[in-house]
Amino acid sequence: MDAAFTEEQDEDRRRALRALLRDHHGPDGPGAAGEGPRGHDEGLWRTLAGRLGVPGLALPAAYGGAGRGAAALALVCEEAGRVLLPAPLLPTAALAAPLLLALGSEAQRSELLPAFAAGELTGTLAVPGARLATALALTGPNTGDWAGGGRAGGIQARADGRGAWRLYGEADQVLHGYGADLLLVAARAGAYARGRTLLFVVRAGVPGLRRTRYAALDETRPQGGLELRDVPAALLGDDESGAAVPAALAAAGATAAVALAAEAVGAADAALAGAAAHVRGRPDRAQGGSLAVRHRLVDLYAAVCSARATVYSAAREADNGRGAPGECGLAPAQALEALRAVAGEAVQVRAGGGSLGERAAQRYARRAAGDELLFGPAHRLRTHAAEVSGLFAAHRTGEAVPA
Repeated sequence: MDAAFTEEQDEDRRRALRALLRDHHGPDGPGAAGEGPRGHDEGLWRTLAGRLGVPGLALPAAYGGAGRGAAALALVCEEAGRVLLPAPLLPTAALAAPLLLALGSEAQRSELLPAFAAGELTGTLAVPGARLATALALTGPNTGDWAGGGRAGGIQARADGRGAWRLYGEADQVLHGYGADLLLVAARAGAYARGRTLLFVVRAGVPGLRRTRYAALDETRPQGGLELRDVPAALLGDDESGAAVPAALAAAGATAAVALAAEAVGAADAALAGAAAHVRGRPDRAQGGSLAVRHRLVDLYAAVCSARATVYSAAREADNGRGAPGECGLAPAQALEALRAVAGEAVQVRAGGGSLGERAAQRYARRAAGDELLFGPAHRLRTHAAEVSGLFAAHRTGEAVPA
């Protein structure tokens, strides 16, 4: 696959992806609720990989990817969000793959990343205590003992003395945790005083692993619970000190934030288009009430455009290596707030109709609420981004702020 795409080729990819997703999925189409034993359409996932190279867009060409970075991934995620695609795109391409690339040994990267790019393998990140946003440094520092700290309620890792590891504990609300082929599990190793957080590779179906499918608020984001009882696991990479884990998780958090925000922008744009079409077709379109609704839709259009600009700015910053991890939280904060507002208005303009469009608007609203539960409330994402950037440090300390 040629990694040197032009803007025209990117637009061709967008159009091809939009047509493919429109034919197979939509907020009211087959599979919209994440049906199927694994929570997604496996045939469509293989098609997205084989025809458009979707899972491997941001992976280096050496591992079967296109080497396109966060901006290309954002473009794809925006189209996926438009139809609320119940696919493992975000956990595989924005969580598992970046962590494998950053921390994995060469043998692990060579074995697993090409399978990700080809759509033959899906993955996700499992974090105990429903603390995914903390682990990814999106709502606060991730240098604490959020993985368990040697206490009950987390996940503990024990070396068996022969180069292998065993995991014990539980993780809830794992994104695509029920259907993923590969789990990257965050666990605490070592005694409490000298403990450190490490990441481990766990294959689906290994002895001692029990997975439970949860009924999630947003059915297009299937979640699962994990119980690990003496589960055999392989350390991700070769470094048992865990020194590189927080930075790698924060970097993956930046990629995930861009992907999450892009999906929210796509969903908001589609929900807004549906609401506008409904208002245009109402028999009372000339009345004052309809005019007020149109004014609100114009304001929401501006909010969606602003969120989209923030998303692609964050993607460019990530691709250029600029900006501190955590600053990227501004993009999903703005995008999720825009989606929440648009979905709320879309539900209101269709209220009481009981139509397919009303049910679609409700699904967009659940996507916004579900994503905030998984990745942190918008106000916490924004607050942490402001703290990391240091923009208001002088104001907090009472120093003079330059004019």
